[in-house]
Amino acid sequence: MYNTTVVIDPTGEIIARYSKIHMYDVVLDGVATYQESAAVTPGNETAITEIDGIPVGLTICYDLRFPELFRILALKGAQAIVLPGAFTLMTGKDHWETLIRARAIENGLYMIAPAPWGTHPPGNWCYGRSMVVDPWGTVLTTAADGVGIAYATVDRSRIATVRRQVPSLANRCPEAYTWPEESKSLATSRLAF
Repeated sequence: MYNTTVVIDPTGEIIARYSKIHMYDVVLDGVATYQESAAVTPGNETAITEIDGIPVGLTICYDLRFPELFRILALKGAQAIVLPGAFTLMTGKDHWETLIRARAIENGLYMIAPAPWGTHPPGNWCYGRSMVVDPWGTVLTTAADGVGIAYATVDRSRIATVRRQVPSLANRCPEAYTWPEESKSLATSRLAF
């Protein structure tokens, strides 16, 4: 089983598919333990599709904590990234908005983050707060608690303006960056549950 986002065009055709890469295997001390990898197989490739002429990257939930994924999507041309996410109440209240705004700012793109609110079996509570954030990191809209809709306009000229003013993508120095050797062992280690 995969945790997958699909993009469906107005005619009902699936035009893109992305399976979540990063599994939510965490221990929230004294609160809960989650081991998504026990039931879900991780995806292994990124996805970008075009929606109304705008290149849109696809991500899911826990992917938000891995900035390199968002940078890669931006370098591949994404001007917006969709991130459906079911953050827990505990992590959502402290991390959801902060991380979404950071990914938008770091990459000079729109973050579109739909999220469920309320309880679901077996009694987990989702934080909600669907939101759209512009490339400057400004929250354009946030859904209130409960059932609702958050919407905003994606303005391509805003992307160009922000990327010109703060050219983080253009000012990168990848020839100076290397992954430390210990990162390989950390990436392959598993949490003990």
